[in-house]
Amino acid sequence: MTGTVRHYDWGGTDFIPSLLHVSNTNQEPFAEYWMGVHPQAAGKVEIEKGKKVSLPDIINDEGKEVLGEYVFKRFGNLPYLLKALDVRKMLSIQVHPSKSEAEKDFARETAAGIPLDAPQRNYKDTNHKPELMVAMGEFWLLHGFKSPDILKQTLKAVPELSFLVPIFEQSGYTGLYKYVMEMPQEEVNAKLEPLVERIVPLYKTGKLKKSEEHYWAAKGTVNFSQPGKTDRGLFSVYLFNLVHVNRGEAVFQDAGVPHAYLEGQNIEIMASSDNVLRGGLTTKHIDVQELLKHTRCEPTIPDILKGKQKGKELVYKTPAPDFELSSFTLKEGESANFKSFTTEILLLVKGIVNVEDGKSSIELKIGQPSGIVFAGYDVKIKAQEEALVFKATVPLSH
Repeated sequence: MTGTVRHYDWGGTDFIPSLLHVSNTNQEPFAEYWMGVHPQAAGKVEIEKGKKVSLPDIINDEGKEVLGEYVFKRFGNLPYLLKALDVRKMLSIQVHPSKSEAEKDFARETAAGIPLDAPQRNYKDTNHKPELMVAMGEFWLLHGFKSPDILKQTLKAVPELSFLVPIFEQSGYTGLYKYVMEMPQEEVNAKLEPLVERIVPLYKTGKLKKSEEHYWAAKGTVNFSQPGKTDRGLFSVYLFNLVHVNRGEAVFQDAGVPHAYLEGQNIEIMASSDNVLRGGLTTKHIDVQELLKHTRCEPTIPDILKGKQKGKELVYKTPAPDFELSSFTLKEGESANFKSFTTEILLLVKGIVNVEDGKSSIELKIGQPSGIVFAGYDVKIKAQEEALVFKATVPLSH
């Protein structure tokens, strides 16, 4: 299977080119590698040597056979999107809508005549977008609001932000977030410029650590603030949990949980959607009213998932009915077996493996890392050298 590369300006230059074994002498940003049926980046399947067919076409023609009865009846299509991400510059602070809200708001924007590709369009499809990321090394992100005590402690410790303490005490999370997001730009500048002037020189001289909010606020300023317009997303760097995960650890983001990926590489799976409401650290469209409507303004305790071992398979369980992600870490000569429940995508990030289904076999390796298995096969993965392979599927029931 061949996916689609997205060259967003925040992307890194090495991880995805290395995975795909392509040259990147111009140091172009390779931000994401998409595998799925999303209209913006539908995968292509090589069904025989030299003959490629789009995955949506295969599902349209053979829906029940390739998806399996349960997924065909419940979703009618492949409900997940698998990605590899390389975050170099920080992603925007963002929130994703619930399924019911996405359906309503997509219909509203369509009725208003806003083109799907318009920069001010908030809803690109009718789906929700819960997502799970598994870190491929050290990874940093913002995830949900801090608990009340930690939030107040943070605001009091930063002199330029202490004015927010009484607002939080009087109006709670909703009032506080609404206040900073609706603050006039001139006031944003006045409140944040003294902080920026203090921390950016420290950042540029290497005196800040990644475990400090100041590091990310300064990096965000360098990347996103424009002359006369300090990015209001800097407030969120201090309001949200700063989370650090290591290789193999995962974080689930449900609808309404504000978050931002800050730095590192990951493998990510999500409901097949591109609905994003942004809250700062971006040059893209920000619709504050829509953002506030969908944001869960409540404390979040980050839950770092380690995965549960099931034989050779490490499974990352989430509440999402649309997807399940697991991985196989295999030594040379080792093999793992599974029964394909639906259309399942395999992504190899290390080594070489043979994948057999009793009728045919494919080799996954760096340069040709993704493959697909349709419903109802007994599959064997055998490592020709030490390998790490991810498997995207749908949970049996929810």
